[in-house]
Amino acid sequence: MEYRRTRNAVIELVLFLMLVLFNSCDKNAVVEDLPDFDTSVERAENIQIIYSDSAQLKVTVNAPTMLYHLVNNDVNQEFPDGVHVKFYNAYGQLSSELTSKWGMRYDRQKRVVVQDSVVWQSVNDEMIESNELIWEETEQKVYTKKFARITRPDEIIYGYGFEADQDFKNATINAVTGRIKLKDIQPE
Repeated sequence: MEYRRTRNAVIELVLFLMLVLFNSCDKNAVVEDLPDFDTSVERAENIQIIYSDSAQLKVTVNAPTMLYHLVNNDVNQEFPDGVHVKFYNAYGQLSSELTSKWGMRYDRQKRVVVQDSVVWQSVNDEMIESNELIWEETEQKVYTKKFARITRPDEIIYGYGFEADQDFKNATINAVTGRIKLKDIQPE
C-alpha cells in the first residue's frame, strides 16, 4: 500500500512539473517557429522538363525554381527565378532558344507568358527582345503588344506589337521603325 502511495505521488509530481514547464514556455515562439504550409503550391528546384511528340524531342525547359499552383482545379506552372527554353527541329537539332526572368504556363488556357528581359534567338542569328512574349498553344501563335526589337543579320526593326506563328515565321510588326534592307522593299 505504501508503494502505491509513493508511486502515485511520483506520478503527480512528474505531471505537476510538466504542467509548470509547459506553462512557462513561450507559446507564441513555438507557433512562430512552425513553417507556413500552402497546400495549393508545390515547389521544385533545378528542374528540367522535356517535351516530345511521338518520341521526337520538341522542347526542353530548364529553371532554377518551379512553383506548381493548383487553384480551383486549374494547374499553373510558375518560373519565378527565370526560365531557359530550347526548341528543336524535326531532326532533333537545336533551332532556337528563349530566356526570361519570369514565366508562367496556364494549363487550362493553353497559354505561356514570359516576362522581364525576354530574348528569343534562332540558330540563324535572328533575335527578338521584349519585356513580354505570349504563346497561345492552341492557336500556335506568339505575340506581344509591348515594345519589341527584332534583329536579323542585316537589319534591326523596332515596333510596338509583334505577332508570328509559333516557329517565328510569317511575322507582323506594328508601329515599325528601324533599319531595313532596301533590297527587300518591292517598288509599287
